[in-house]
Amino acid sequence: MKQEAQNTEHFIHICENGIYIVWKVDRHQVLKLLHFSSLPFHPTDIKAASDAGGFDMVGINLAGWDRPYERHGNKYIVTAPGYRMKYVRHQDLHTEEGRRLVFTLRDEETELYVDTIWQFYEGLPVVRIWNSVRNQGQTTETLDYISTFHYEGIEKEGMLSQNEKMRIWIPHNSWQRELNWKIHTLPELGMEQVQPDREKRSSGMLRISNTGNWSAKEYLPMAYLENTETHSGLFWQIEHNGSWHWEIGDQNGHLYLAVGGPNEIYSHWFKNLAPGESFETVPAAIGVTKEGFDDAMGSLTSYRRRIRRKNRDNQELPIIFNDYMNCLWGKPTEEEEYPLIDAAAEVGCEYFCIDAGWYADGDWWDNVGEWKESRERFPGGLRKVTDYIRKKGMTAGLWLEPEVMGIHCALAREVPDDWFFMRHGKRVYDRSRYQLDYRNPQVRQHMHRVIDRIVSEYGAGYLKMDYNIEPGIGTELYADSMGEGMLEHERSFLSWLSEVWERHPELVIENCSSGGLRMDYAMLSRCSIQSTSDQDNYLMYASIAANAPTGVAPEQAAVWSYPMNHEEETDEHSLCEETVFNLVSAMLLRIHQSGHLARLDEKKKALVKEGISVYKSIRKDICKGLPFWPIGLSSYYDAWSAMGLAAGDTLYLAVWRRSGGEKQCELPINQLAGSLAEVEILYPSFARERFEWKAEEGILCVELARENTARLFRLRKKKSFTKVCLASADTEEQISGVLELYLKAFPKEERKPFSLILAKREEGVCEILCAEAPSGEMLGEAILLHYKDIVLLDYFAVAPKLRGRGIGSCILRQLQERYSGKRLLLEIENPQKPSDNHEQRLKRKHFYMQNNMKCMDYLVSVFDVEMEVLCFDCEVSFEDYRSVYEQVFGKRAAERIQLLRQ
Repeated sequence: MKQEAQNTEHFIHICENGIYIVWKVDRHQVLKLLHFSSLPFHPTDIKAASDAGGFDMVGINLAGWDRPYERHGNKYIVTAPGYRMKYVRHQDLHTEEGRRLVFTLRDEETELYVDTIWQFYEGLPVVRIWNSVRNQGQTTETLDYISTFHYEGIEKEGMLSQNEKMRIWIPHNSWQRELNWKIHTLPELGMEQVQPDREKRSSGMLRISNTGNWSAKEYLPMAYLENTETHSGLFWQIEHNGSWHWEIGDQNGHLYLAVGGPNEIYSHWFKNLAPGESFETVPAAIGVTKEGFDDAMGSLTSYRRRIRRKNRDNQELPIIFNDYMNCLWGKPTEEEEYPLIDAAAEVGCEYFCIDAGWYADGDWWDNVGEWKESRERFPGGLRKVTDYIRKKGMTAGLWLEPEVMGIHCALAREVPDDWFFMRHGKRVYDRSRYQLDYRNPQVRQHMHRVIDRIVSEYGAGYLKMDYNIEPGIGTELYADSMGEGMLEHERSFLSWLSEVWERHPELVIENCSSGGLRMDYAMLSRCSIQSTSDQDNYLMYASIAANAPTGVAPEQAAVWSYPMNHEEETDEHSLCEETVFNLVSAMLLRIHQSGHLARLDEKKKALVKEGISVYKSIRKDICKGLPFWPIGLSSYYDAWSAMGLAAGDTLYLAVWRRSGGEKQCELPINQLAGSLAEVEILYPSFARERFEWKAEEGILCVELARENTARLFRLRKKKSFTKVCLASADTEEQISGVLELYLKAFPKEERKPFSLILAKREEGVCEILCAEAPSGEMLGEAILLHYKDIVLLDYFAVAPKLRGRGIGSCILRQLQERYSGKRLLLEIENPQKPSDNHEQRLKRKHFYMQNNMKCMDYLVSVFDVEMEVLCFDCEVSFEDYRSVYEQVFGKRAAERIQLLRQ
């Protein structure tokens, strides 16, 4: 960590895992967060006329204190005492996960202290943040807001206006319409910039909140903010199973982002902090990217795997059969289960879960709560059925809704009111259920006894924990506010879950809330599986499946696959394609098999069995693969959708074609651009579709002639031309070949006189190499400049007709070996600068990064062209870099090499 002292004002700079962060301690010792980005800090980007009342590290508000600076409306800015919190100290620590920073702030008037904790994760551009506030004063203070992350200046990089360059990606989420991302410009959301830069301070904001126990009933607790000019992005997820809030607004000449948990205005939360008491915020993960949305989701996927409870399920990815969806629909019986168990075992399922209804005769909705088997449904006893499941080689599972009790449950009439949420002196009802309050030790003990009995008496190794009500703003019992009662209940429920695994370490628990309405990483850092939806239209489900890795790690995302026999007239081929479509939706995630398998004919059952067999052969890659979307995220009425997972040099791609659109689609696969690839349809085996891999462009062209079809592809990078001979171009024939390629490969404005290159070779400061096949065929060339231990790859080209066959990577590897012990570097046009060949620049940079080159932390102008400098396994300062030009071409040439920013 670097500190620069200037009188009483100083700065704190860090760059950790590609995150550039700058704080300022001003002359009043107030701590300001000035910069959080994938791009370096430039003080000139700060447009605010003054930082008074702005750039606060933590937003924190206590009742009864003035907020003197202009804030307009209900925005969470200029909080009091947030605006006056003084820097006390910071600690720079190292944990098992990576670096940890702890800043301590103090309010002198109230003696309120805040510790803000930033936990980094080795190799990931993501930081997990939470704040702990404690009252060390003499009077009780009412806390009604505290941010988890507050950052002003989210739009400051680049020259364009915020209207032009900023886009916000918002994940809408609702029952049967989960993971429904929409992308907006700020003007589209009513946030046009209409004031000068230094004066932006309107009363409006973009506010996304959740109030209640369904954390994702309207939106996922996450978002992505994109700067289209600089190609950089900021992303966040709030890790809480209840109320949360984030907002983007304008203040003090900039846009700010405030992220946090419950608050008083939007979720009826406040807490009285007596002297000596403390409170800890909801945690949030904040990350950065300079590669775009797919890269952000890849980083978030890796982070989610880091923070998750270690469990065997997420490594082995067993296949689940559940008897609910388009099958028994919550009306299980012993008679119905046996043929389903046989069919599930036959196709290769490894869990068999009996869904809702096993515990009650007839309609069970409003009498749940005791969780004892129905002898009417299971006359031989539930244990008889679960024993049969195990006999067939599968783990038995049961559905459970542990947070509710039906209003007609006998136990609900016997227990006191403080077992439940209470408001206005009455129990809280929703959909004929009461909400249990897990702050009550008796409630937790009751549900521990239920789990113990289900595991011991019924032999369950898998629980589908559902949750189908929304109890609103909270409970008034034993709390300063209803929102506080809600928050403490939610934290108690998470604590209870952890206790369940202490008692039953191998138990697998699926998180379900009417599908995906509590899809958050408070729950998913604990539960190994997430139900993604209750969508019963398999064509619509494709969009949910395609977008699932944005909200949950692929190996945790359970997707229903429910092939059916139809009563209506449907041709055999369409039925087979429906079966395939269902399975393709689940095959890069977690297969949640359902449907009336026992009623399928042998042909369709064989297709299910084949799909499950293919899944078992690739699931080792799913749990380490990173998601990507070749044609963007899916919308419900897109004709084509695609989602892939990249696991090293092997990529998997699910492709869906619904109704409408052309029968052909081009799918850019940037990870393999410029490479030979072996492409195959993994599933189904009967597929005969046409496809073509365009190596140079990195595009997979797919034709699906029929509507409502889906295919699973595998692409593997091929190693080719491993025998490339790299040698000095000495003969006239070799020099002639190099010159011919030189004139073809580089535009006139980029070429130096070839006579100059030859002259510099005679001086010993330039080297001309040609790459040849063993047959003598000219494959490529490399022209290099030498000075001391620095080697600058000035020109590098592969013969046009041979591009995309791995030759470039092979030559580059040989150059890296040839100059081992020296500092090898090259220049590329800056891909972040707007240009007509933007995609080409990105692919060029990706190629070099894939071949172990890395960017230096500065930009240069080379003869008026903006360039990045890349090096192999070394560091090269700007001064050393420019010295190559000075020594090879002289001072006048070196003067045209300028440092743009560092």
